[in-house]
Amino acid sequence: MANMLPRALAVLGASALIALAGCSGQPASQDTDDTSAQEQAEAKTVAEKGDTVKVNYRGTLDDGSQFDSSYDRGQPLEFTVGSGQMISGFDAAVEGMKVGEKKTVRLEAADAYGEPSDDMVATFSKDEVPDFDSLEVGDTVTLSTSGGSTVGAKVTEKTDDSVTVDANHELAGKPLTFEIELVEVE
Repeated sequence: MANMLPRALAVLGASALIALAGCSGQPASQDTDDTSAQEQAEAKTVAEKGDTVKVNYRGTLDDGSQFDSSYDRGQPLEFTVGSGQMISGFDAAVEGMKVGEKKTVRLEAADAYGEPSDDMVATFSKDEVPDFDSLEVGDTVTLSTSGGSTVGAKVTEKTDDSVTVDANHELAGKPLTFEIELVEVE
């Protein structure tokens, strides 16, 4: 029995070394920091303003026709929540979602592309338009702004002497329905 005591102490000593090897020597408050880091990691499962997120979505009109889908492209849409990259209603719908959550939202025109504006419609004389003769109603043309940027516009009317174009977004004035799935939050 006397020979067993040194062996028992040696086993106990090895256990103590193993236990101490995992100890950082920091005070017990270190556990609180680990919990805080864990809570922060969990917080990234909810989309908040300023987060970069990836979503899958399908957009439809009231008649059920689809106008866009990330599923069809096989790649989620990535954007920063609350940065103005998205239409306001879509942005607001994603904020507060949890990863894996799916929802369907219907946006009125004001929360989507707004109402059509008469200021976005212009008529140009035949002399102002290159390739006037080849233009047809329904064609898309590119207009240059005084600031040097470009905007797409649709030809809505053509006479012998002029062409009218509309630069309103094609979905302006329409309520939109989105099926949204939050895929990732960074």
